[in-house]
Amino acid sequence: MNLPPHYTSLASALVSLFGSSVSIAHTDRVSGGDINKAYALTLNTGERIFMKANAKDKALFFTAEALSLGAIAATGTIATPRILCTGTDDGEEVGWSFLLLEYVESAEKKAGYWERFARDLAAMHQADAALSGEARFGFFMDNYIGSRPQKNAACSSWISFFRENRLEPQFKDADSFFTASDRTKIGRLLDGLDRFLVEPEKPSLLHGDLWAGNVISRADGRAMLIDPAGYIGHREADLAMTELFGGFPPAFYAAYREAFPLQEGYEERRDLYNLYQLLNHLNMFGKNYLEPVLAIVDEYVG
Repeated sequence: MNLPPHYTSLASALVSLFGSSVSIAHTDRVSGGDINKAYALTLNTGERIFMKANAKDKALFFTAEALSLGAIAATGTIATPRILCTGTDDGEEVGWSFLLLEYVESAEKKAGYWERFARDLAAMHQADAALSGEARFGFFMDNYIGSRPQKNAACSSWISFFRENRLEPQFKDADSFFTASDRTKIGRLLDGLDRFLVEPEKPSLLHGDLWAGNVISRADGRAMLIDPAGYIGHREADLAMTELFGGFPPAFYAAYREAFPLQEGYEERRDLYNLYQLLNHLNMFGKNYLEPVLAIVDEYVG
């Protein structure tokens, strides 16, 4: 998987991308992100580009994001922002890292938006997704889910992958929240995961963090995916995530099922996939997420 160009300063990145006469005419802070700082950079040419920035030691965060965006773009199925480059910059006082992308204005949703989004997502999930060798699930590198690391060690079994790379690390990090009784139930859940999950018909490239805040409505009526935590897995994990925080309209799910019917029993597995996301929120934000985590554990082994 090819990575975008990487530069050792923002100035050198802009010169390489836009020519020696380029400069930043105006910088606007963009709201919405709580992990990185985001800016709209207006160049002296009139062109605008989008920049994410963080501490220099967070450079791998942007490498991983660019790799996920590139993988999605390579399917040719659904829109993503064009990647310009990654980089680091020592600055005047403290070093920082950055990711440059095309600037995309969010637009009003047009008629048929949700149906087209669903068909595009289904096409992404149907696209060929392969790692090297016998591994079927994982990714080309570990990445991040929110601000936390996400393991993507290659595995030939989806159920093993979900146990070893998703649930076990999150439960381990959240251990201090649990009682001895909770830990017994958690152990039963992990040991019996093959009773609840199924292997997919085929591996799918996933967005990995697919909630409404990570989708932009473009002026041409298409949905654009942003901020992925991509990997190759079971598409049910993406669909489950869309239902976790409010969900999308019924038209989206009807169109998706028409384009790519789900395996029988998805609704019975949905909460188990979202357990991963809720555990991650428990580890990021604290005990307000403990009750929904334990409710899902009880749902399966209570």
